[in-house]
Parts: sequence; structure tokens; C-alpha cells
Amino acid sequence: MDILLTGSSGFLGKSIARELNQKFNIFKLSRTVGEFQFFLEKEIPDLKQNFDLVIHAAGKAHSIPRTEEEKKEFTNVNVTGTLNLLQGLENAGAPKQFVFISSVSVYGRESGSTIDEESSLNANDPYGLSKITAEAIITEWCQNNNVICTILRLPLLVGENPPGNLGAMVKAIEKGYYFNIDGGKAKKSMVLADDVAKLIPKVATIGGIYNLTDGVHPNFSELSIAISKQKKKKSPMNLPLFIAKFMGYVGDVLGEKSPINSSKIKKITSDLTFNDSKARELVGWNPCSVLEYLKNNSL
Repeated sequence: MDILLTGSSGFLGKSIARELNQKFNIFKLSRTVGEFQFFLEKEIPDLKQNFDLVIHAAGKAHSIPRTEEEKKEFTNVNVTGTLNLLQGLENAGAPKQFVFISSVSVYGRESGSTIDEESSLNANDPYGLSKITAEAIITEWCQNNNVICTILRLPLLVGENPPGNLGAMVKAIEKGYYFNIDGGKAKKSMVLADDVAKLIPKVATIGGIYNLTDGVHPNFSELSIAISKQKKKKSPMNLPLFIAKFMGYVGDVLGEKSPINSSKIKKITSDLTFNDSKARELVGWNPCSVLEYLKNNSL
């Protein structure tokens, strides 16, 4: 089976390539490496062949934009890039299957428990909105071209050298300045990148929209203690909630200059978990616990 993988140089893309390269012919598309080198946000790729499966993992990752230009970049990369990819595929011949790597950010929730795929898509930030738009474009294109469409909505990704907030947490623990707030009781959904990669060939034949999590949803305390043990560091200290709230209020007064505010404190101390029972029931999703993974593997 010939597979086209976009975003092959990204964190998840590398896991997908490593996992599927053993069984399939993987053709990589990214800006600077791989068989196809294109800036999807700027050009329609000339693919020269068609594929059995396309895995669209390319995109601008979640971050807080500071300027209008940074806001537009989410649309340019995640929406225009998707449109250009689909035009390139149409020119080369549509694949049998298409898998889009989306995000639980489409739900637009900062708190909540066991949120499922039927929940409203209420994101109003540039990243979440760009993912909602891309999902709609891909769904319609697949219907029009008789392509099996799969959308995977992912939470925090875990694996070696993780990016984003988890990567920042690991570095803070290594340097000894990480601390939990209010005992680190807030539970968050997360999933191993390698488990997502392993599921793709199976779920691609079925189609549908799925949340994927490890099913355990560890809290910050459990996660930070597991990482600390792995790194042979002391368990993180705890910051009482009333002190954190005071710091948040100070941040509110200081405005954009402050790295923390009341909204961020509330987000850090609130549960946010997602329901993946649909994937377990329909496609046999049976992932490894992130905490179990951390007992034997280094981040």
C-alpha cells in the first residue's frame, strides 16, 4: 500500500513514519525533507502519482497568537494548506482513504469531563477555528470523491522529546523549578503518539470521527511525579490555590506583560477529559497508559 504522509517531520509525523514504514511504502511530504517538498500554504503540490491512503498530519500547532499576522498563519497553514493538498490529490487521482489529524481543541472547552464526539464544536480561537474549518473541507471533499474519511481528534501527545506544554513541563522538572498548583489534582486527557500511529491503518479502512486518549486521564501530580522519577529528580513542590489565584489577579492587572493570569490559573486547575469509547467499541482502540509508559521510557 502506498501512503502519503504530510507533516512527516513533525512530532506525530515522525512517530507515524517510524511505525508504518515497516509495513507500507511511505512517501513523505514536508517543507524541506522527504520525497515531496512543498509549502502547502503557498502552493499546490505536484504529486505525480496517486495513493491508497493519505495521512494529513501537517499543520500549525496550537499556540497563543500575539499578532494579527500570527492569527492569520493558522488559517494559511491549516486551511489554505489543506485546500492546496486536496487540489494536488485531485490532480493526481483521489486516494481510497484519507486520515486527518485534528484536535480536541475544536470543542472549545477549557474544562469538562468525558466530552464525546457529539459535543458541539465551540472553539473561537484561531487554532480551534482553523481545525473546525479544515475538518469540514475534508469531509465534503471525501464525500464528493468517494474517499473513506477519518478524523482523529487528539489531546496532549506524549512521546520522546515532546513539544508544547508537556515539553516545557519536562524541562522545568529537569531544572528543578516546576511546581503543581492546588496539589495538581486537575485531570487532563493525553495519548501516546506511537499508539495513534499504530491505529491509523486499521481506522483508515473504517472511517469516522474519533477522540483518542489513553483512557486514564492522569492528573498533573501523577504525571509530574512519574516524570520526576524517570529523570531522578525530587517530586515537585506544590503551590496553594489561594497563592496561585492571587498571582492570577496580579497578572490580570499587569495585562499582556504577565505570563500568568486568572484565566490561565483556572485552566490549569480544571479537569479537561475526553471520551474515547467510540474508538474502543468500533475500531478496537486499546492504548497504553501514559503513566505505565513513563515507568519504562524516557521523555
